[in-house]
Amino acid sequence: MATELEFSISALTAPARRHIRVFQVHQFLDRFAMGLTVAVVALALTDRGMDLFQISLLFGIYSITTMAMELPFGGLADSIGRKPVFLAAVVASLISLALFLSTREFYVLALSFAFIGFGRALRSGTLDAWFVETFKAVAPNVDVQPALAKAQWANAMGLAVGAVLGGILPDLFGPAAERLGFSPYDLSYAASMALMLGVFVYTLRVIVEKPRPLNLQALKQGFVSVPLVIKDAGLLALRHPALSVLLAALALFLMATNPVEVIWPTHAKPMLDEGYANSLIGVLTAAYFFSIAFGASLSPRISRIFKRRHATTLAAAFAGLAVVQIALALQGGIIGFVVVFILYSVCLGITETPASSILHRCVEDHQRSTMLSLRSLMQQLGGALGMVFAGAVAEIYSTPTAWMIGAVFLFVAVFLISVLARRLAAEVE
Repeated sequence: MATELEFSISALTAPARRHIRVFQVHQFLDRFAMGLTVAVVALALTDRGMDLFQISLLFGIYSITTMAMELPFGGLADSIGRKPVFLAAVVASLISLALFLSTREFYVLALSFAFIGFGRALRSGTLDAWFVETFKAVAPNVDVQPALAKAQWANAMGLAVGAVLGGILPDLFGPAAERLGFSPYDLSYAASMALMLGVFVYTLRVIVEKPRPLNLQALKQGFVSVPLVIKDAGLLALRHPALSVLLAALALFLMATNPVEVIWPTHAKPMLDEGYANSLIGVLTAAYFFSIAFGASLSPRISRIFKRRHATTLAAAFAGLAVVQIALALQGGIIGFVVVFILYSVCLGITETPASSILHRCVEDHQRSTMLSLRSLMQQLGGALGMVFAGAVAEIYSTPTAWMIGAVFLFVAVFLISVLARRLAAEVE
């Protein structure tokens, strides 16, 4: 039997090695297509005449659509197959991109963002499950975690490379696009659309899955069971006060941080020379992804400093993040902004592991899926509310003011997690 320590590509069978390569390429291409727009989406919306409040509303529509669709579609891939559901997600992404390129109207853009949320809900748990199941079939008794790590590396690289290229395209070819009557940012969206078509063809031809019978009853049951899932998850949280506190803190966390993650390019761009502003935004977006990954890798070391008391670690991480968010809002020059933004991204990465550890400690196996669904719902709701609130404040006052007020949500989350830390410590005693 191979263990995680003994895992090596050379020791795997040829089908297992090919399976890893296929999934790595797939993840790279899919995230590359997404990354092309992620660096410029806020700038593209500003270029289309949207103010910060409208931009916030659009991202709120995305979050609410994802939240509403993720639960009913959660079991669809298990019923009709991972591949067809993922292909449907790609089609939703293509429709979103086509709508975005076709309009400058808020209501059409709102429909575009709804399709983005729909696509994300469909993507959730599709080909990842296919990869794990197929890997176990072609490499029995081999730990799948190192193989997943390779796929996650390809995922991160796709986002980073896409973000850089998505920022460079408007700077390099923007003037030519404007002479033809297009927005410079349309280039990044058109490139994303072309690559997404490539993802569709690659999935159709290379991803192999045994066909499953179409089960429309599964889709109907998915929607019917949503109120029951929410009810069960809510009752579970109420019966376990620690979970209620954690979920409330995570919602506040997203209320504070989501506006920073979305609208920082509109704040940073005026600090830059117009000739290379979009390129630097793309590079900084790539640095953002890498910094989060670096922060996640630091999390176990920081947890050891706090003697593996995950709630205490999370409270400290939230407190540090609140201070850094205020510092970010106070930056008036690009050098200071870049330094603080990278530190902010590292802090974001640090928060993920302790939060997940607390949640999994508080639930049993038969409750885990239900609670993960509720966590996703609470975080999407917090992110949507935070975006709408911050957008309104930024439009009336300024973006830094919105970020500093948002930091108050983080301090409230610190208080809640501190209460949780004392509760968990008392349970151990």
